[in-house]
Amino acid sequence: MKNSNRRELSNNLLKANYSGKHLECGCDEAGRGCLAGPVMAAAVILPADFYCEELDDSKQLNEKQRNAIRKVIEKKALAWSVASVSEKEIDKINILNASILAMHKAIEGLKIRPEFIIVDGNKFKPFQNIPHQTIVKGDGKFLSIAAASVLAKTHRDELMRKLHTEFPQYDWDKNKGYPTPSHRKAIKEFGPTPYHRISYKLLKEQELPLDF
Repeated sequence: MKNSNRRELSNNLLKANYSGKHLECGCDEAGRGCLAGPVMAAAVILPADFYCEELDDSKQLNEKQRNAIRKVIEKKALAWSVASVSEKEIDKINILNASILAMHKAIEGLKIRPEFIIVDGNKFKPFQNIPHQTIVKGDGKFLSIAAASVLAKTHRDELMRKLHTEFPQYDWDKNKGYPTPSHRKAIKEFGPTPYHRISYKLLKEQELPLDF
């Protein structure tokens, strides 16, 4: 790692930097495996002295922890942005392309242009002329990607709770659109909503995407 005067590790052993660039942006998404709702992504640029002992991959945190850490990130980050791609667009371009598009939109929304981009996973498309690196399980390795995972998850969960008020029978306030047994049962009983991803296998016995 370059720039040895940077703090390399947080207290929870997440690395602070990959490229050595001061304005390094971490990116992650939330909601790829959901049956309903948009996919949401976040981009975060953290200061070199950022410290949050509790920060971790969002999947390792409970809802209360994520919401508390979100406030810290949004207050202390040099820049952060969250963006989404709708379920209708997911059906058109597929979830991988939609996830990358959401990350591009999040990066574009940053008030500071990053010098380098690190992305959770192994798939990404170049954004403008900014160099990037994909990192498998990066949300458990780098602070900025972990921060992005928390923002993407909490903002998406917040949206799904709002959508739940329109369609309470699907329990989106609890399952956030993921394919739980109760969610599939509601789809079978009431059919899909305008927020469901019709290109997905909404029911286990379904062989082809539903035609509605």
